[in-house]
Amino acid sequence: MAALTLEKLTVKFGGLVAVNELDLHISDGELRCLLGPNGAGKSTTLDLICGKTLPTSGRILLGDQDITHLPEFKRARAGVGRKFQTPTVFKELSVIENLEIGRSAFPGVFSTMRVFRTPIRGQIREVLSLVGLDYEIYTKAENLSHGQTQWLEIAMLLMQDCHVILMDEPTAGMTAQETKQTASLFRELQGEHTMIVVEHDMAFVRDIADIVTVMDGGSLLAEGSIAEIETNAAVREAYLTDTGDDDA
Repeated sequence: MAALTLEKLTVKFGGLVAVNELDLHISDGELRCLLGPNGAGKSTTLDLICGKTLPTSGRILLGDQDITHLPEFKRARAGVGRKFQTPTVFKELSVIENLEIGRSAFPGVFSTMRVFRTPIRGQIREVLSLVGLDYEIYTKAENLSHGQTQWLEIAMLLMQDCHVILMDEPTAGMTAQETKQTASLFRELQGEHTMIVVEHDMAFVRDIADIVTVMDGGSLLAEGSIAEIETNAAVREAYLTDTGDDDA
């Protein structure tokens, strides 16, 4: 069963076609890596899926639900989670408080005030252990390392019960050890969650990817296993001729 389907998805910004009739079929529980040279349309594709940007044409299906024109918050409630390049956590709050805000089913200040004294058990204990923050429960987010902050944001998405998780360069700025731990975390999440990962670290991609999709100029260039992608002549040419700085 497809967790996510993009059908002829297109978005134009004035005269610029950022994503051009993109077709993707991502299976339930799959970890898909989205690659491409700078300006290929990778991050814009994630924007389209989560609702930050609306398409000019085409469709987005979450399972069998058409979410093409749903606002961003409704897509989040339907199970689409987005992790941006820069972590968006509540730095003045502790790890446990961030997770409780992520878990709260009723948005708003007064509804979340009641969650700050929850026992460390059940789903919270499992998520803390999974992301390696079980010894940082009461640490303020502002005192975490960069890698730990990235893991906290992923933990918040898990607390929201996001089935489809979009990751934009999750290892950017991480140490080699943190990157290794992140790869291990992603392998743990495979199967239970469907993930789309935009990443430039090819060693990381080799470590985690089920299937790799390569974009160029907003269009699908190639798709297959990492071995197939690395020997694809069109992919090699696209990367070798990339000189831009735009990461769209």
